[in-house]
Amino acid sequence: MVHHPVRDTNIYGEIKLFAGTGCPELAAKIAKYLKLPLSKRDVTLFPNDNLFVQLHKSVRGQDVYVLQTTSAPVHRNLMELLIMLQTLRLDSAARVTAVIPYLCYARSDKKDKPRVPITARLVADMIEVAGADRYITLDLHAGQIQGFFSIPGDVLSAFHILTDYMVKKVPTMNDPVVVAADLGFAKKGRNFAANLNVPIAFIEKRRAGKYDEPEALSLIGDVKGRDVIIVDDEVDTGGSVASDFELVKSQGAQRVFLVFVHPVFSPPAAERLAELAFDEIITTDSVPISKKKYALIGDKLTVLSVAPLIGEVILRAHEGRSVGEMFDE
Repeated sequence: MVHHPVRDTNIYGEIKLFAGTGCPELAAKIAKYLKLPLSKRDVTLFPNDNLFVQLHKSVRGQDVYVLQTTSAPVHRNLMELLIMLQTLRLDSAARVTAVIPYLCYARSDKKDKPRVPITARLVADMIEVAGADRYITLDLHAGQIQGFFSIPGDVLSAFHILTDYMVKKVPTMNDPVVVAADLGFAKKGRNFAANLNVPIAFIEKRRAGKYDEPEALSLIGDVKGRDVIIVDDEVDTGGSVASDFELVKSQGAQRVFLVFVHPVFSPPAAERLAELAFDEIITTDSVPISKKKYALIGDKLTVLSVAPLIGEVILRAHEGRSVGEMFDE
């Protein structure tokens, strides 16, 4: 008889959850999903703008997860993440996983001009050097960023959550069509449309100057007399979204919905979205949205939580179970 070894799901000790100051509400939701408390720590900002982190209890031999988004203030949140990772490593945690719902500098993923950096690679290196053994993140701007990390990780997609929400709305729409916000988003847009079982159209964009926002120039596909679902990975200043909205409306679109994962909402995004006549704006809580921005955009803003997704992945990672099974992969 062959005896198979039993997997020890406690090889890294107990789960310990730590949260930075970047996304406290999301961290609390993840902790609630896992039925675990957030471990206590002090994060101090000194008068000279230096950060200091101290843990309340030892994490020696434990399986530690650090929850921190790196949206604005980007450099404060990034340094806080790095310092927390090093603190946990120096306290002899058995394994440290950086859980980053939104990864900063993800758009700086290649040398598309002379004499420029690849900052996404630098950020990946810093996370590893600081002490992370693994990472978990959501919907990277470009897939090749996974190759910048030498440590294993799980790159999740919140589009499963967005799809489940939109599937219920599609039957109430008039001949709906998904519109990919640009040609670079064509593959993800096509998959989203396939999951909704609706056709897809594409927006062609060009950037007039080095730092100008891309301008929507033409629409590939038919939206006349139809309800439109514009889909993208994130909304930053909202300029590109405004251009998309005006283009599909000029082509005869009826109701227009906006679907995206990361609500970065750099100024003046909230003001722009408030002015645009979207029927609904659907996003996630991967980036915290201030009460002021909520109030500006109003009731047309729907925010779906990624906490159950991230919480389940943390649990599966701890127990050594497949993450792909969650998505039939």
